[in-house]
Amino acid sequence: MNSNLSKIRENAAGIDVGSEEIFIGFDDGQVVSFGTFTCEFNAAISLLKEKNVATIAMESTGVYGVILFEMLKEVGFEVFLVNPAHLKYVPGRKTDVQDCQWIQQLHSFGLLSSSFIPDESIKALGSYTRLRETYIKDAGRAVQHMQKALTLMNIRLTEVISQIHGASGMRMIKAILGGQRDPKALLELCDKRIRDNKADRVLAALEGRYRKQHLYALAEAVETYEFYQAKLSRCDVQIGKELAWLADQQPVPESFGEAKPIRHNKPKIDRLHEHVVQATGGINVCELPGLTDYSALRLIGEIGVDLSGFPTENHFTSWLKLASGKKHSGKMKKSHKFKNAPDAAIIFKQAGQTLLESKNHALGAFGRRIKARRGPGIAVKAVARKLAILYYRAMTMGMKFVEQGAEAYEKQYKERQIKNLEKQAKRLGFQLSKAS
Repeated sequence: MNSNLSKIRENAAGIDVGSEEIFIGFDDGQVVSFGTFTCEFNAAISLLKEKNVATIAMESTGVYGVILFEMLKEVGFEVFLVNPAHLKYVPGRKTDVQDCQWIQQLHSFGLLSSSFIPDESIKALGSYTRLRETYIKDAGRAVQHMQKALTLMNIRLTEVISQIHGASGMRMIKAILGGQRDPKALLELCDKRIRDNKADRVLAALEGRYRKQHLYALAEAVETYEFYQAKLSRCDVQIGKELAWLADQQPVPESFGEAKPIRHNKPKIDRLHEHVVQATGGINVCELPGLTDYSALRLIGEIGVDLSGFPTENHFTSWLKLASGKKHSGKMKKSHKFKNAPDAAIIFKQAGQTLLESKNHALGAFGRRIKARRGPGIAVKAVARKLAILYYRAMTMGMKFVEQGAEAYEKQYKERQIKNLEKQAKRLGFQLSKAS
């Protein structure tokens, strides 16, 4: 370590966390190890108090350090949770013992920054919403198994109805598992709109070759799907309780605004829109394109409602890893691809993907223009970044969003092109004129 650097944090400690042991490095160079049982964490905290430690830096190592971080915060320590990627760019770590010493030294010289940690009051909500997303993915895999079993019996329901796990699809599948084989009888279980518009195709799709092994696989997939649907319902109850509690911490807004329809995986939560708007301090996120109350609910669970931890919108998009990363050295210029983006970034990207397919939003027109030049991946990220900026402004400044529409965006874009052409022509000694 450069001796010209001066310590800015006295009585600092560094902790390297593992699955079986933690190593604590102190100011005097001493290193002490403890196990990871709760009683051993308590012993480590007692030692930190004895040595008058004021500030601690610990490397973020997945779930291993979560409880220790919470215990240290509860007893009043200043704790920096450090991104491991930031430590990789500073050489000098070889073993667990050297790890904690190196973390302690970097922290004492003020070279480490703490990761963003959501407020304690919304951690439970975030845990439930992430668990809900896991259940949705597991249920989705069960639907895929249902589709595979049907296809192996050449029952082509997936080609004629939008969702085999919808009301009509599930009624027909359960009737098949109950022994019904008559296509006409199965058709009668469909919604009237399907019978009126797709009767012939559904009848043709239901002429399958039934096999006991595939029927068994279909039954197992249906049971798994319904199992996760029940899990989702119970999870929604817990989410509703946490959301209602968060809403009660805020004053009731004068107006809740309008809610957008949630087309997929809608939570079964009473007064979802009112609770989300009240929890965000009266901000109706549904006014932003691509976002619904469910999007807002998930974002609250990931980042809370207080974005003061991000000084500017650029800090916010950088943390989301939606900002363009660059590595410049002399004449060499390279773009940098970020890995392991926060879950909040995924929510914005999902909304961005939806906007790309929309013909009515300016952000959709913006994204399609980028998609034509750079591809869909870059376009989704660019739209997600713009949407994240709008979200940050709404949450920090209460800014109202006014949708200008795709047509207005295209008009503005054309006007900018004309101005640029006029400037370029003037620079070259020419003058533009409209074609007759």
